[in-house]
Amino acid sequence: MPHQHAQWPNLHIFDHPLILHKVSWLRDRSLSYRPFRALVAQVAGLMVYEATRSFPTKAVEVETPLEPTTGRRLAGAITVVPVLRAGLGMAEGILEVMPEARVGHLGMARDEDTLEPGVYLKKLPKDLDAGPVVLVDPMLATGGSASAALKILREAGASDLRVLCLVAAPEGVQRLGRDHPDVTVYAAALDRELDERGYIRPGLGDAGDRMYGTE
Repeated sequence: MPHQHAQWPNLHIFDHPLILHKVSWLRDRSLSYRPFRALVAQVAGLMVYEATRSFPTKAVEVETPLEPTTGRRLAGAITVVPVLRAGLGMAEGILEVMPEARVGHLGMARDEDTLEPGVYLKKLPKDLDAGPVVLVDPMLATGGSASAALKILREAGASDLRVLCLVAAPEGVQRLGRDHPDVTVYAAALDRELDERGYIRPGLGDAGDRMYGTE
C-alpha cells in the first residue's frame, strides 16, 4: 500500500516489495529495451491496483448460475491518459488490469525557445467528467508538462484527477502541489534531485528512449 509523504501530502509513494524490486531493475543501465518496456508495464499494473482504491462503485443485481445476488461495479467511466510517448508503456500495463478503461492521448513537447510544454496531439473522450481520470507519465521531473496536461484535462471537463508516475523529483511534486493541490500523485520512487539538464537523479535515464530503443 502506498504511504503519504510527510513533507508533501499530495504524494503517495509505493513501498511494495514487488514494485521496489522491479524499479531497481528499471534503474539498471544494462537492461535492454524489451525487458525495460515489460517492467514499465508491470509496475504500472501493480500501482494502479492501489491508485484506484478510492474509485466509487455502485450496487448491481447479478444472476449467478445458482441464484440472484448483489455485487458492486465501478460507478463511472474510467479514462487513462498517457503523455506521449513514454506514458504509452505504462498505459499498456494499466489496461491489462483495467481493460474497461477508455484511453485519451496527449502529445506534449517542450518548445526550445520558451522551454514551455506545447501540445501537438490531443485526443480525449468527450465526457471526461463521467468518472476518474488517470494521467500517466513515467518521469515527473520539473512538473511543467504534467501541470500543463492537468490544466488541459480540467479544461476538457475532468474533475476527478490523479497522476501515476514511476519516478518523481522533489521539484515536480512541489510544482504539482502548488498548481493542482487537489490532485494526488502516485509514484514508485521519490528521487533526490534534478540535475542542470533537468534529468532526475539517480533516476533511470530517458524513459522513452529506453522503452523504445531510440536515442
